[in-house]
Amino acid sequence: MSVHRVMGLETEYGVLAPDAPHANATVLSARVVNAYAEVIRAGTGSLAGTQWDYSDESPLLDARGWTVGRAEADPSQLTDEARELTAEEVALIDARAGTTLYAGEAEPAGDGHVIMNLVLGNGARLYVDHAHPEYSSPETSNPLDAVVWDQAGDAVVLAAMEHVNSRPGFDQLLLYKNNTDNKGASYGAHENYLVRRDVEFDAIARALLPFFATRQVFCGSGRVGRGATGRTPGFQVSQRADFFEAEVGLETTVRRPLVNTRDEPHADADRYRRLHVIAGDANLGQVPTYLRVGTTALVLSLVEAGGEPPLELRDPVRAVQQISHDPGLRAAVETTDGRRVTALDVQEAYCEAARAHCEARGIADEQTLDVLARWQRTIDGLRSDVLAQAATVDWVAKLQLMTQFRDRHGLAWDDARIALMDLQWADLRPDRGLFRRLEARGRIERLVDADRIGRAVAAPPEDTRAYFRGQSLSRYRQDVVGANWDSVVFSVPGRRGLQRIRLPEPLAATKGRTGALFEAELEVGDFLDRLAPGDLTGR
Repeated sequence: MSVHRVMGLETEYGVLAPDAPHANATVLSARVVNAYAEVIRAGTGSLAGTQWDYSDESPLLDARGWTVGRAEADPSQLTDEARELTAEEVALIDARAGTTLYAGEAEPAGDGHVIMNLVLGNGARLYVDHAHPEYSSPETSNPLDAVVWDQAGDAVVLAAMEHVNSRPGFDQLLLYKNNTDNKGASYGAHENYLVRRDVEFDAIARALLPFFATRQVFCGSGRVGRGATGRTPGFQVSQRADFFEAEVGLETTVRRPLVNTRDEPHADADRYRRLHVIAGDANLGQVPTYLRVGTTALVLSLVEAGGEPPLELRDPVRAVQQISHDPGLRAAVETTDGRRVTALDVQEAYCEAARAHCEARGIADEQTLDVLARWQRTIDGLRSDVLAQAATVDWVAKLQLMTQFRDRHGLAWDDARIALMDLQWADLRPDRGLFRRLEARGRIERLVDADRIGRAVAAPPEDTRAYFRGQSLSRYRQDVVGANWDSVVFSVPGRRGLQRIRLPEPLAATKGRTGALFEAELEVGDFLDRLAPGDLTGR
C-alpha cells in the first residue's frame, strides 16, 4: 500500500470571448485545439500531434455488471464517437483567417465535417469535449508526476490561447481553470486511478462515498454563490458540490454521481479496472492537486487491503452540499449509526487508517510519507485556523483574498465585483489571473518549478506507457496515423495495411524497456520489428 499507482487527470477549461458573449463555445474550443496544432508545427510545443483512435473506447460498460444501451444513454456519454464540427462551425473557425485544423496530414472528412482532436508528444490528449477544450494528462505513476503533467496542461492551453489572441481578425479568447459558469452549467475536473479488478466495486463505492463527500476541505477550489446558478449569496468550499445528484451512477454530465461506474479500464480488463472520478474541483494550486490524488491513492490501497474505516454517511450527496456551504468547517453530518461528524473528523479517520496500514507493512517511501504528513498537517491546520492555510488550500486562498477586498470596500457577497473576482481568480493569464498573481508573489506553496513543468509540455513520463505513445509521435510523426490510451497505430512504408501496437499494461513500454530502440533512430519498420512482446506487456 502506498501512493504509487497509475493515475491521470482530465481538465475541461472554461472558455470565453469577452467581446462576443454569444459566441459558439464549441467553435471557441475548436480554435484552442487548432491553435495548439499550429504551436506544434512551429516547434514551440510538443513535437507531434495526431488524431485520436476511438476503436478501443467502451463508455457504456457499467462496473455494476451491465452495459447501457446506446438508445438509453445520454448523448454526452457517447465518448466513443468522434466530435465533429459542422460545416457552419468550420466556417466560423475559418471565417476571418485562413487556418488548417490539424498538425500532420489530417484532412476534413468526406462529408465536410472536421474532427478536432490531438494526441500530443508528451502522451496527453487535447480535444473538444462537448463545449470545452479538454486536456487529458498522460498516465503517471505517482502524485507528484500527476501534478507536473496536469500543470503542463495549463501551459499547453495557455500557449494555445496566446496563439489565438496573436492572430488578427479573431475575437480575444480567454481560458479559465474553473468548474462552473454560474449560469447553471458545470464542467469537470476528472481523475483516473488503476485499481485491481478482483476488488468488488461495491466495496470501492462504499468506502469512497464518505471520503469524496469530505475531501473538498483540502482540495476544493472555492466558489462565490450557492445553488446551480449561484444566485444565493455566500461563499462555499467547492465549485462542484451543488451539481451532484446521486451517490453512484454511470453519467458524468447529467444526474451526476459522487462515484462514477464507468468500467472502461484502458488496460488489461482481466487484471484492472479504471476508477473514473468526477467528484472533484479543478485545482490551480500544486499542493491541493497533490493531496487530492495522493490521498485518494492511499484510500484505494486501503480498500484493496480491506482496511478502510467503518464509516458510512446517511446521505452523502446532501453532506457534500452541507460541508461546502460552511467554510467555517463546523457543519456536522449524520452517519448511518446515528453519530454526527464533521468533514475533518471523517478525513482524520481515513488518514489514521492509512497511516496505521502503512506502518504495519513497513511502507515508508518518500512520497507516501509526505502525503500522510501533509494530510494530517492540513487537517490540524484547518481545525485551528482556516485562513492560515491559504498557501496550500485553494479555496482558503480565494476566501482570504475576497474577504480582504470585501472588508476594504464594504461589499456584500452578491456584489458584481465579487463575482468578477471569482472569474478572474481562475484566469490562466499570468498577469491577470488572481491566483497566478498570488503565486508569483510567493504566497502560494509550490512543489515543482516552472522548468520541470515546461519540460513536461513536450516530454512524456518515462515510467509508464505514455513514454511509448509520446516518443512514437515525436520520432515517427509521419508514420503514426492514430493513437489512444491502449494502442498506437502505424502506417509502415512498403507494407500493406496498418500495424496496431497494443499497450495493455500501463507500467510497460517505458523508457527502461523501449528507450534504447527509440534512441537507435531506426526506420519505422525496423523499429516495430525489434519490439519484444515483453516490452509492451511487462511479462
